[in-house]
Amino acid sequence: MEHSHSSINALAQDVKENIFLNVDPYALIATSAYDTAWLAMVPNNSDPSQPMFESCLNWVLTNQHHDGFWGECDGHGEPTIECLTATIACMVALKKWNVGQKMINRGMDFIGANAEDLVKELIYDEWWFAIIFPAMLEFAHENGLHLVFSDHLKATFMHVFYKRQEIFQREKVVEKQHYPPLISYLETLPLYNIDKEDVAKNLCNDGSLFQSPSATAQAFMATGNKDCLAYMQSLVQKCPNGVPPTYPIDEQLIKLSMVNQIQKLGLSEHFHQEIQQVLKQVHRNYMNQDSRPKQISSVARKLYKDSLAFWLLRMHGYNVSPRIFCWFLHDEEIKDHIQKNSDIFSSVMLIVHKATDLMFPGEYELEEAKLFSRNLLEKSIPMETGVQKNYSFLNFHNVIKHELRFPWLARLDHLEHRMWIEERNNSALWMEKASFVRLSLHHHDKLKKLAIKNYEFRQSIYMNELEKLKRWSKFWGLTEMGFGREKTTYCYFATAASASLPHDSDVRTMASKSAIIITVADDFYDSEGSLDQLEKLTDAIQRWDGKGLSGHSKTIFNVLDDLVREMSEKYLKKHGTDDITNSLRFIWYETFNAWLTEAKWSRSGFIPSTQEYLETGMTSIATHTMVLPCSCFLKPSLPKMIPNPTQHETVTKLVMIIPRLLNDIQSYEKEMKEGKINMVLLHMKENPEAEIEDSIAHVKQIINQKKKEFMKQALMDDINILPKEFRHFHLSCLKAFQMFFNSSNEFDSTTTKMLQDIQNAIYLPIQVNKPKPPLQLIPEAPKRLQTVASYRRVDHRLNHYNINYTSKRNISIKRRSVAMSAMPLSFGLCFI
Repeated sequence: MEHSHSSINALAQDVKENIFLNVDPYALIATSAYDTAWLAMVPNNSDPSQPMFESCLNWVLTNQHHDGFWGECDGHGEPTIECLTATIACMVALKKWNVGQKMINRGMDFIGANAEDLVKELIYDEWWFAIIFPAMLEFAHENGLHLVFSDHLKATFMHVFYKRQEIFQREKVVEKQHYPPLISYLETLPLYNIDKEDVAKNLCNDGSLFQSPSATAQAFMATGNKDCLAYMQSLVQKCPNGVPPTYPIDEQLIKLSMVNQIQKLGLSEHFHQEIQQVLKQVHRNYMNQDSRPKQISSVARKLYKDSLAFWLLRMHGYNVSPRIFCWFLHDEEIKDHIQKNSDIFSSVMLIVHKATDLMFPGEYELEEAKLFSRNLLEKSIPMETGVQKNYSFLNFHNVIKHELRFPWLARLDHLEHRMWIEERNNSALWMEKASFVRLSLHHHDKLKKLAIKNYEFRQSIYMNELEKLKRWSKFWGLTEMGFGREKTTYCYFATAASASLPHDSDVRTMASKSAIIITVADDFYDSEGSLDQLEKLTDAIQRWDGKGLSGHSKTIFNVLDDLVREMSEKYLKKHGTDDITNSLRFIWYETFNAWLTEAKWSRSGFIPSTQEYLETGMTSIATHTMVLPCSCFLKPSLPKMIPNPTQHETVTKLVMIIPRLLNDIQSYEKEMKEGKINMVLLHMKENPEAEIEDSIAHVKQIINQKKKEFMKQALMDDINILPKEFRHFHLSCLKAFQMFFNSSNEFDSTTTKMLQDIQNAIYLPIQVNKPKPPLQLIPEAPKRLQTVASYRRVDHRLNHYNINYTSKRNISIKRRSVAMSAMPLSFGLCFI
């Protein structure tokens, strides 16, 4: 295990050097094969028979994947749907300069063999695909690249063409009715609709057409605009080894996206200092900038960045106002713009919705932003049909469903990390003109390798600790009590998966032991013990003397005494002077006493007041009994601790009351049958006119308000002096209770989902699909030559022939024009 830890540290150091230490942010972004191909098509002004940007053409010649495609892979190493358009663009670039015929063959072969699988991921309302893909098919045909598809695939593509027709009929090319406006896709539009004035009027100050390299390349080829040329020259000078999908890129957005990526993959512990440096700089910049965007075209990227910055800064304790991203709520034009373009803004609304999870009391802007973003996200999810499409997580809609279905507080960190590691789209950073901007393959592979090793290293620790815990439960007879719930695995799972504490074994083990004892003792007070037995056990706990106890009472006292002794000895050994024995005994006594009080209420039929119930119930839920003692073993640890209940910190009081109310919402039916009282039933008693739904809504309203107060106490560094680790441990505890009582009482269940979550958290290795085997439909090409000139020599003799090639997939390539059987003329496309 020590060897694994050292190898993980070595990998983490390698990632630091490649991502954070004086690295050009552009090097972190994947090259856009599509945009690079468009720059490769630009002819030289002085010699139109030669490419102006030979380095871009060389990139195309030297970056075809073994399977025959160009473009970035997903998180599993397989081509994405964007690779269809990128591969066609690259083939056209090669065809234009009469080089790389074998590479063109391989690209055609790839499209024929894989187009059907890739379009299974297609959502027909994906605006960018409906604009770009039909145009690229037409462009390929115009350049003598004739693609053959099955009848089934033709029908699929017809839907895409109809979608494009709808867009063209609805939108004007120049007026910015849609985001991105149609003119930002200039390379896909009929050039007779655009004149030099249209282009010049829409150029940005840097000479680009909406920072799009591909659209700017076409603008220059159509108009010869010198500003476009200057932009492309600057771009190629900055990125000589292939260009990004947008330029310039906000370098701060790249850094924020990298921090977000690292956190999603569960790697924060390895990059604490680097993350703090990035966020300190981001916070300083946000304190000195105007929040609203200057142009409507920049709304999407700015809102994405501002929402992400808010989330990360607030999560790390910075005092930031929601106004850094809620500016969009105060501009009706911007709100209308977002609503009209909701499909384009899905990824933006996702991060907006995520940001609203960190809501403090009185932040009504965040309430409005949550409602606004949720409504748009719900509309973006396609209607369920009888036919289940083979959508991967890549299509983004499952990500949205996950966000809307499970509140952030109900998601356990460890399982969230696994989900993102296994997610096909885990190299995506943010959304741009044509789908996602991705982390470069080199850096993504390093991060993924580190994330997998880190996750499975944690699992090895968790498996070992859980086996020891099971032996402990069995040794003390807790697994064979004969009543109540045996929840050793559940208790450990919730403790381990709710927080990323891979090396704090003492914290996890002691919290789990505490939770197991609490579960057994609570059940004993609820249903098994007589009132006399409960009073004797409570008295023994107060005196801390188990003499005279027998049976289950004796077992409970003995195991608790052993745990308190173990914790006290560990703390004394760690700190050398402080003895926390009496503090630990007191906190356990107040918990047992609360259980006794509730047992007396239940058996006598006494109905307490709301105040009485809450004072007792927030103690009997026993969250503080787990959190406070174990917090002594965090780093940094608390000083000698555990004061009287009236002196509990606000964050502790809140983590006591919220789980109590969450439990009450899910258990009121069971407790009503057993003659017990809880907050839902108490509200009905005090409000006879109320329906059960009214009482549940009342309790939920209290919970929501208390959660906002809790989030402020748990996250803000400047409102109390408690260590961040202490406050975040409280947050982990609340997340575990929210997970168990989110929509039902999962703690008392044995649902398939819960059992599967436990398997995923502790036992099952990461499932990352292996890439498909490379296509072998055509002979391997010889070792690639590195320059355009050398390719010209190889391909020179091919110019004299009509090259016919047909594979088993019925793909046909002809270098020169051939007869065509056309689809409807409105599509302007021919399938051979």
